[in-house]
Amino acid sequence: MKLEKVITDYYSSYDYRNLRDETKKQYEYFINVMRNTQVEGKALCQYNVTDISTRVAKLSYNEWCEKGVSMANHIISATRIVFNHGLRMELCVLNPFANVRKRATERRKTVWSREYVEKFLEQAYSDFNTRNIGLIAHMAYEWCQRLGDMRLLEWDNIEFETQTVHIEQSKRRADVHLPISDDLFDMLKQQEEDFGFQKYVVPRPNPIRGEYKPYSLQKLPLHARKLMREAGLSDELRLSDLRRTGTTEMVEAGVGIGQIMSVTGHAKSI
Repeated sequence: MKLEKVITDYYSSYDYRNLRDETKKQYEYFINVMRNTQVEGKALCQYNVTDISTRVAKLSYNEWCEKGVSMANHIISATRIVFNHGLRMELCVLNPFANVRKRATERRKTVWSREYVEKFLEQAYSDFNTRNIGLIAHMAYEWCQRLGDMRLLEWDNIEFETQTVHIEQSKRRADVHLPISDDLFDMLKQQEEDFGFQKYVVPRPNPIRGEYKPYSLQKLPLHARKLMREAGLSDELRLSDLRRTGTTEMVEAGVGIGQIMSVTGHAKSI
């Protein structure tokens, strides 16, 4: 049986269908990279599962690491899920990727200066077509939240009467309730006037087949990188660093560890 068949069967499974829509999209992206990976002249999806040895799995992982270790680790995790499904359904007899050791990712420590944050927001807010990217960054920075949660934020999460936001964090399932600063609140009120007719706070500004959709995790960094360069910022910076930047500023301001943990959703540490 070819790996393609196992992938197709996984997509029809209860486990996959029970995932959140955004999680499905992420799995599909990583699985698609995996299935099209060329190993010794053939796409991985065209291999018979019995021919995918630990050696082939290691060669695949090494190929993915060329895209970045973090990306490779996401891909191999999704691949293991597919093979584990195959084992449960008796479509294969082993998971060759189970024996591939993931490489450790180096913990990033990069933070933005306040000047860089202001330059980026000024560049993003200067154009209606990039304003929503700026607002995603602004919220991630001010509320110390993940970009994924910000790009999927819905109007039901915003309490305009109390000037607060409620966020259910996708990674830790923590519920956080945060105040909204006056400057950000003014931006959100303007945003509601322009985009309040649909459910997402910061969708892509142009509809796709008549529907407003969030930025994807793959496209958002590409749009942000273009804005960073236009603002004259270093290529070392990433949009995802803004959460760490906001948390670091809280520490430097003397905010208590308990309060910081309640904002970030961490149970034990930052």
